[in-house]
Order: sequence, then structure tokens, then C-alpha cells
Amino acid sequence: MIVVAITGASGVIYGIRLLEALKELNIENSLIISDAAKTVIKSESDWKIDDIIELADNYYEFDDLTASVNSGSFKFESLAIVPCSMKTLSSIANGYGDNTITRVADVSLKERRTTVIVPRETPLRTAHIQNMLTLSQEGAVILPAMPGFYSNHYSIDDQIDFVVGKILDSLKIENNLFKRWE
Repeated sequence: MIVVAITGASGVIYGIRLLEALKELNIENSLIISDAAKTVIKSESDWKIDDIIELADNYYEFDDLTASVNSGSFKFESLAIVPCSMKTLSSIANGYGDNTITRVADVSLKERRTTVIVPRETPLRTAHIQNMLTLSQEGAVILPAMPGFYSNHYSIDDQIDFVVGKILDSLKIENNLFKRWE
């Protein structure tokens, strides 16, 4: 099972598209949406929160510190935080697990499960880069939402699929969401 967390950074469409791809690939997933992400979703998309939740097999509330996913004994294969706000990134890097997303990230890292973090901010402060370095040193994959242009597909959907395809690659999930370099 893949846990997908959507935080309040710009680029929530990456998380939504990842959920769609996991559903298309028939891969079980769980979802957590931060309160800030719900605001961003309304601002950046036409998606309804309930429709996004329906893409997931399981849903956990953002402020439920008793959620089963927050325990190391709960079995999941990997975690993708898409997009990841700098606040969430900082909390995870500094071991501050005050909500379901930061707690599941703590579990994923301490249990050495695949953890993919997709920061969506530019430009970056030194503190942001240091937090990414800390998480990378702990085994997280830092996958900034930086689309590639070598496939000659330039639509927004193509660029979203490129980033989501790279996320799926990092999760070791076969996909054909983007044209690979030949």
C-alpha cells in the first residue's frame, strides 16, 4: 500500500494525478489531506475534496494522531508527500510529528520505508535546502516538481504526468506516463 499525503503547497494537482494513476494501476493507497491543502485545492482546481477522497482506498483525517497509519506496526510500503510544503518539510526534518502527515513520515523514515517528498517552492532558502539534505541523508527521495522537456510534450497535462511518472518510478511502480529518454 502507498500512502499519499497532500499538503498546502501549490501544485496539489500532482497529488491528485498520483492518486488517479494509482487507481488506474489498481494499487492500494491511503490518503491524508492537510487543512491547508483543502484551501489550495479549492483555489487551484475544480476538484471537490470528496471526489479526491474517493480516489483513495483509505482516508485519514489530518489531525487524527490515533490513526493506524501513525504506528510503525501498520504495514504500508511507501509514502509520497505530493506536494510538500516547506512547513511540512521542516517539521519532518526536525522530528516534529504534530499531525497525521508528519507522524506517518516519521514512521516511514524510522522503519526505512520508501519516502518520496515532492517540494514545490521556488526559490529555496538555505534552510529549505538543509532540511532536504537532512531528509535525503535519512533515506528520503527528494523529488522537486521539476518537469522535463526532452519528450517534446509541452502541455500542462504532459508536464504533470512527467513529474507523477518520476514519483511512480521512485516508488518502484512501472508506468508509461511520460516518454523516456532514448
